[in-house]
Amino acid sequence: MAYTNSPLVVYTKLSPNHSGQRTHSIDRITPHCVVGQCSVETLGNIFYPSSRQASCQYGIGPDGRVGMYVEEKNRSWCSSSNANDQRAVTIECASDTYHPYAMNSTVYARLIDLCVDICKRNGKKKLLWPGSKEACEAYNPKSDEMILTAHRFYANKSCPGDWLYSRYGDLAAQVTARLGGSATQPATGDTVTSFPAVPFTVQVIVDDLNYRSEPSMDGKVNGQTGKGVFTIVEVKDGWGRLKSGVGWIWLENPAYCTVNKTTSSTKTVDEIAKEVLNGVWGNGEERKQRLTAAGYDYSAVQAKVNELMGATAPTKSIDEIAREVIAGKWGNGTDRKNRLTAAGYDYSVVQNRVNQILKK
Repeated sequence: MAYTNSPLVVYTKLSPNHSGQRTHSIDRITPHCVVGQCSVETLGNIFYPSSRQASCQYGIGPDGRVGMYVEEKNRSWCSSSNANDQRAVTIECASDTYHPYAMNSTVYARLIDLCVDICKRNGKKKLLWPGSKEACEAYNPKSDEMILTAHRFYANKSCPGDWLYSRYGDLAAQVTARLGGSATQPATGDTVTSFPAVPFTVQVIVDDLNYRSEPSMDGKVNGQTGKGVFTIVEVKDGWGRLKSGVGWIWLENPAYCTVNKTTSSTKTVDEIAKEVLNGVWGNGEERKQRLTAAGYDYSAVQAKVNELMGATAPTKSIDEIAREVIAGKWGNGTDRKNRLTAAGYDYSVVQNRVNQILKK
């Protein structure tokens, strides 16, 4: 097909950062948040250097002006996904620099205008929001349909920000109404906005869900939960505080986790220890982090594991074990750590004593 570009563009500065002509017809639109109130000229300067290794088709400044940086015929480098960018028109929108990365009414109105234009020029009568990454990937758009996707589907980012992401349904409905199509959307797992009384559990279904130091995307990333069931003891602005106290996870995206019922109890140490032996909780440091994030006492669980395995309580003093370590009896690195832990010793305490002896 012959690709065209938007007549809404008032500023053009083409970026060298693209893959040439796309290999898939356009059937997606992926809006992004700039994380800054950048003008279309500033965005052009950002994407122009080849060293930037990033670009987008269009940008919307805080004044509603539209810039173009990669023609629609080419695949931009915008969404951390070749498969998505080959079929998506990507749009960077001026936004606040802080959670939820809100956009002003002028930007949002122009985004609707631009989406309508993109759909019209590409022969689409509907813009649909399937509701989650899984639903988007599973849905095969008809020839007259376009779907919305999000950068957060393909990278550990909040983009396009919770402000815009929570309005995907409205964006799709407004665009479809202006196109004269049906506003019926495919069945979805919509954004979760209500939660049961705490404490309740959630089932994390991704490997890399961050937990942060505070209930905000601005919070420091303290680690990642991994897949599993976790107990939430407090909810604030869509964030849930983990029972372990290690941090907060984002609850509103069903593509990340599903919310379970209120719970008054968790599994016993004996039950968890048996799960550990069955490999459910991983090994080494991963096991420790996942158990802690889920609200369990790692030391108590590991002690039970040792008991079930027939391990005996350590009999030698820390000083004796430290001198055996120096003599090479406990191996090195991770091997040493695993062997000491399996034998019931606190690796950190032993290693500290080793360091003290070697400094004398």
